[in-house]
Amino acid sequence: MTFAGNCGTLLLIIPAEPTANAPMTAKLRLEATLWDIANALRGKMSADDFRDYILGFIFFKYLSEKMEGYADEILHPDGITYDEIKPSTKDRKAYLKAVSELSVEHLGYFLEPEELFKNIVPTGEEAEGADAPFILDKLTAVLRHISDSTRGHESEDDFANLFEDLDLTSSKLGKGEKDKNNLVVKVLRKLATVDFELNDPAHDVLGDAYEYLIAQFASGAGKKAGEFYTPQEVSTVLARIVTTGKKRLKAVYDPTCGSGSLLLRVKREVLDVGTIYGQEMNPTTFNLCRMNMIMHDVHYRQFDVRNEDTLERPQHLEHRFEAIVANPPFSAQWNAGPTKSTDDRFSAPGKLAPKTKADFAFLLHMLHHLEEGGTLACVLPHGVLFRGAAEAHIREYLIRDLNVLDAVIGLPKNLFYGTGIVTCIVVLKKGRKTDDVLFIDASQHYEKVKTQNKLRPEDVDRIVRTYRESCLPEGRRTAQPKYSHVAKLADLKANDYNLNIPRYVDTFEAEEVVDLKAVAKELVALEKGMKETDADLANYCKELGIEMPFA
Repeated sequence: MTFAGNCGTLLLIIPAEPTANAPMTAKLRLEATLWDIANALRGKMSADDFRDYILGFIFFKYLSEKMEGYADEILHPDGITYDEIKPSTKDRKAYLKAVSELSVEHLGYFLEPEELFKNIVPTGEEAEGADAPFILDKLTAVLRHISDSTRGHESEDDFANLFEDLDLTSSKLGKGEKDKNNLVVKVLRKLATVDFELNDPAHDVLGDAYEYLIAQFASGAGKKAGEFYTPQEVSTVLARIVTTGKKRLKAVYDPTCGSGSLLLRVKREVLDVGTIYGQEMNPTTFNLCRMNMIMHDVHYRQFDVRNEDTLERPQHLEHRFEAIVANPPFSAQWNAGPTKSTDDRFSAPGKLAPKTKADFAFLLHMLHHLEEGGTLACVLPHGVLFRGAAEAHIREYLIRDLNVLDAVIGLPKNLFYGTGIVTCIVVLKKGRKTDDVLFIDASQHYEKVKTQNKLRPEDVDRIVRTYRESCLPEGRRTAQPKYSHVAKLADLKANDYNLNIPRYVDTFEAEEVVDLKAVAKELVALEKGMKETDADLANYCKELGIEMPFA
């Protein structure tokens, strides 16, 4: 699925139909189902709306299947399944009370048997026509009950308003109630055919499909270029850098966490992460992040994600982290007012990041949260490496006064959805013992996929390997010709702390020397051959009694 932009409007473009010969794994079945749904909604709904509704319905299906599976475990000693508990079942209240208490404690929420996804979706021939059974009111009540079931419990904040973007009364679904209902029923029935395989620990089908869907709709939610979704390959580079030499993390933090994919990527790179912390300003994206955490089986006690402006109202100031990752909005505006000059996060350099470019404000915020010995990796626009004025002053402070700059990695252009802007990864470490900085120029190592550039697995591996080899405690940093360079701090000072990568990594390729004498001989031989050819042609024309085609 992709987007076509026209005067700022996003139009839903139907993706290519999944290959018929491809083995139909659960993940491919879901992607094929999403293709069917997108086809059914062609011309009826924008890409943003499609994403919000589909992800909300997928999340509801996930919660239902998780709820039923957990309830069946609880009820197994009683010889009854959760779906068998009907309104007329003897001891129904006692059963539901016991299941509810355990479910809210363990899963964070509760659904009654009649509220499960499979019991909401109409089945049979009557559901296939234009007059499907009306379910909108019941579905709305069920979605509200999920949040209500958490009230007064530890999970309340994690489930509050999760479905607020799933407005079943919206005209986006159709003109009248009947049209809206029929559309919702059609979508739910298609999703009902997909087995999420929750009982197979080797599969993360739903989580992967969810991430796939987010990637396809990365340009949405009214976000500026690159703000909504970090490509998986870039996420992998960041995650592997901050987990270098670690098998477990006490905590990881992303101050602009978006849909949470970057945080989850860090979690995949180690055996365990104690707690995941994040902050996101956009309410819709904040909800997607919480859904993403839950659907990737991150327990509600193991993540703390807040919906606030990170630079204006930071939510985790008391915490310090050994690993921080981020892809902040590129060169965003921010309130660089007088209060920021006394804010511990920004005041130390003596100058604030420009009002129209908050890149260094985000970087300083993250550095404030970084614990001694910790590593942060942040995607930033390439301009932060060489822009002057206040930004040059902050660069000098980070390098000369703190010695926290560990590496600068240049990335290919056009990696991020919706923008061709050139970006880089800046790596900061507290407690560095070295007096040099590693520069990597990975800008020419990628593959072009349609209109987007993409890091290949070998490109990701080379970046990470080059960085990790530079971190080996028993050896000094080494460079690779035309790819990386280890610069002394004195070199950076000599360049006025300008970090533009071509100043340090020489990628110049000498042109092949041209042998002018040999070329001259070739031209003489060519001229002689042309004259001989012309003479032969003249003889043929004379024999045929015709004129030469050219003088």
